[in-house]
Amino acid sequence: MERTLGELAKILNGEVAGDASVTICGVSGIKEAKTGEIAFVANPKYLPLINKTSASAVITSLDVKKAAKPLIRTESPSLAFARAVSLFAANELKRPQGVHPTVVLGKDVKLGKDVAISAYCVIEDFVEIGQKSCLYPGVYISQYTKLGEDCIIYPHVSIRERVTIGNRVIIHNGTVIGSDGFGFAKLRGIHHKIPQIGTVIIEDDVEIGANVTIDRARFDKTLIGRGSKIDNLVQIAHNVVVGENSIIVAQTGISGSTVVGKNVTLAGQAGLVGHITVGDNAVVAAQAGVTKSVPADTCVSGYPAKPHHLAKRINAYIQKLPALFKKTAELERKVQKR
Repeated sequence: MERTLGELAKILNGEVAGDASVTICGVSGIKEAKTGEIAFVANPKYLPLINKTSASAVITSLDVKKAAKPLIRTESPSLAFARAVSLFAANELKRPQGVHPTVVLGKDVKLGKDVAISAYCVIEDFVEIGQKSCLYPGVYISQYTKLGEDCIIYPHVSIRERVTIGNRVIIHNGTVIGSDGFGFAKLRGIHHKIPQIGTVIIEDDVEIGANVTIDRARFDKTLIGRGSKIDNLVQIAHNVVVGENSIIVAQTGISGSTVVGKNVTLAGQAGLVGHITVGDNAVVAAQAGVTKSVPADTCVSGYPAKPHHLAKRINAYIQKLPALFKKTAELERKVQKR
């Protein structure tokens, strides 16, 4: 399939800078692209690559006025390129269809229209699955759980009892939703399990990566807000609330009863103690250890986490410690000689 740059710009809601008649027949990365393909640059520091690429055209932000190659200028180059990929890169993978004969269905299971359930899935009693949802092999869904419409559940996902999952939710391989919260009472040196009788609610348009664990609440609910995206290997403890459109990056751990606001970013390996609040639009930098609440619209880093500008200054001082130690030792020797 070929399209002119002008035709492609209309589809991507962008504007052409340069020759709109250039023919595009494929997509590729800016470094790997060949003649006839379109690439993209989202990060300004990679703009010099436009002059070096073999791509016939490049998708950029609106800030780029002209370049050595014809451009499609868009509000979001990454999103526009993703749409271009969908146009040119045909998906040859076939999604499951129908209910495989090896599926185990409990009593009073309700399946919506065009639901697909692959081999060796186990769906227990009183489960509801919305129309056009797709379960890949080996998925387990426990009693009284509700799964919305147009969901994709990849292999070996476990969804425990009384969990509610909204529409258009994607859950990747090996994730566990609704496992028991980590609650024990210690008496005379023995840890006694505290029952976790709450639930988990996953709202619409959430995507959850591989090998994520989201624990059920001790009471009430653990909540993942609409549109939030969770990377692989994330642990979310009981009674945590994650607001809408938040991003949680790989290996982050959130302790129980912490509230994460809307549009928050928790970068890789961030760790949050329990019973704190992270305000709306806050950013927690990679490997930060958050020990107290974070105000809205702020960025914190370091351990213990503090405002990013302060953490950078402290780190700069730490880097100077070897020189300071050497200078101090020299001063001590001079004092001892007197």
